Amino acid sequence: MKLDIALLHAVVAVAKAGGFRQAARATGSNPSRLSDAVRRAEQQLGIRLFHRTTRTVVLTEAGRTLMERLLPAMNEIDAALDDINRYRATPGGTLRLNVPVSAARLVLPAIVPAFLQRYPDIKLEVVAESNVQDVFREGCDAGIRYDECLEQDVIALPIGPRQQRFAVAAAPAYLDLHGRPEHPRDLMQHRCIRGRYASGVVPEWEFEHAGETVRVQTSGPLLVSIGGAMDLALATAIAGGGVIYLFEEWLRPAIDSGELEAILTRWWPQFSGPYLYYPDRRLIPSPLRAFIDFIRQPSAHPEG
Repeated sequence: MKLDIALLHAVVAVAKAGGFRQAARATGSNPSRLSDAVRRAEQQLGIRLFHRTTRTVVLTEAGRTLMERLLPAMNEIDAALDDINRYRATPGGTLRLNVPVSAARLVLPAIVPAFLQRYPDIKLEVVAESNVQDVFREGCDAGIRYDECLEQDVIALPIGPRQQRFAVAAAPAYLDLHGRPEHPRDLMQHRCIRGRYASGVVPEWEFEHAGETVRVQTSGPLLVSIGGAMDLALATAIAGGGVIYLFEEWLRPAIDSGELEAILTRWWPQFSGPYLYYPDRRLIPSPLRAFIDFIRQPSAHPEG
């Protein structure tokens, strides 16, 4: 039995993404085209591969059996095709990265322009989101995360500044009116601008000094999604709306300009910088290999 490999790619994309719309975003196609490709694949095979409802697309038992055999083979084919790029003068192809919004703002700007200039035939796609659970969602080749917590068959490579800090600040006018906190617990009496993860968790603000760790559950007039709406939080703080707790690099321009005043500086907690996560496999696609080699250079790790 013969089947067009393009149809197989469509089946694999839908199976990986768990739906036609998700697969379309991951592949740059459109849902109707993928749906038609899957329908034609099922017709040629003479068997249904997916159960479809208005809300879900789930593999049938036959579809799961096919994927168990097909996915490793398709991954090897894709990797082999990418690997021949090393015979080109410069690597080419598409590299998809899944990163937190903070990394897109604070880490990648120091890396991406020079990387794209070095490798003009590589197309870089960055998926920046606040829901950072799955590094390889949306069909991404690699991802950036802040904790070196390795899953099986995954490698972590340092990328960007190796040390970072959380900072806390407020507009001078706000502090003139409400007072300047001398201890993190004083923040419980202040109007604080807070963030919430996609999971719904509103994290405590953590501080460290002289071996002491203090966690404060703050409250205030504004609650925003961590990542996507932090610029709104920053603008509100600059306007005098309250105290903000965020990456130091994110707040630094406003602090240096005087729009914000740094507070509790000796309590700012320090944490390790982010890592690039990618699959541990023999054949790494050439765009990803080029990116890995690029960030291994000392110039890709600015001090921070």
